[in-house]
Amino acid sequence: MTSPLLSVNGIEVIYNHVILVLKGVSLQVPEGRIVALLGANGAGKTTTLRAVSNLLKGERGDVTKGSIEYKGESIAKLTPSDLVKRGVIQVMEGRHCFAHLTIEENLLTGAYTRNLARADLTAALERVYHYFPRLKQRRSSLAGYTSGGEQQMTAVGRALMADPKMILLDEPSMGLAPQIVAEIFGIVQDLNQKEGVSILLAEQNTNVALKYADYGYILENGRIVMDGEAKALAENEDVREFYLGVAQEGRRSFREVKSYRRRKRWL
Repeated sequence: MTSPLLSVNGIEVIYNHVILVLKGVSLQVPEGRIVALLGANGAGKTTTLRAVSNLLKGERGDVTKGSIEYKGESIAKLTPSDLVKRGVIQVMEGRHCFAHLTIEENLLTGAYTRNLARADLTAALERVYHYFPRLKQRRSSLAGYTSGGEQQMTAVGRALMADPKMILLDEPSMGLAPQIVAEIFGIVQDLNQKEGVSILLAEQNTNVALKYADYGYILENGRIVMDGEAKALAENEDVREFYLGVAQEGRRSFREVKSYRRRKRWL
């Protein structure tokens, strides 16, 4: 068997030398696959992505145990910019576009580390516009005056400009209408299937994530409590009840689901 593109091995993460957030998290992302990291707000999804992209230092966080390997090599001593040059790009939660720049200028910042000639830069832009035709129409608009969906497309397009081998995608559905979410996830799936980009996706919307992912891990209180093929997870009774709100006898109200939390088999 070939080794995975990304391997996270039993990592623990502590913030401010005191707060233990991740407690022995392990996961793998095979090359060319979409892997979903699922769980409620505060479960540790964003922290896991920041551990991979080495962005924890800016949040006063540290990986204190375990290891993270990309293409079989430890990334512990690499800076975030080193990882970008190696093709590991994170799309942050909340999009984080440069509001005072146009959409096209935002996209161009994604190619900063590549030192492309003008012709190659134009070709890279056209590649993004092929996947996001709406961005081509709005290319001269200031990003701060565009919709949330267009800003999310800009953030993903900016990552694509860096010629990624792996995208760490953090909560792409946050605050977006279902139609826009479906459009963005469809494009992400195209990037995976047509461009061969591997994707580690952190997402609260379990239903949507499992629809597009190949494999999934469920995080709860900083631990992986369940993992498996996406289709199997979507059909799992526990996942359906505790993360999709659907029990055997039908859909439950939030209050009823909440009252069942003490019965989770992994607690």
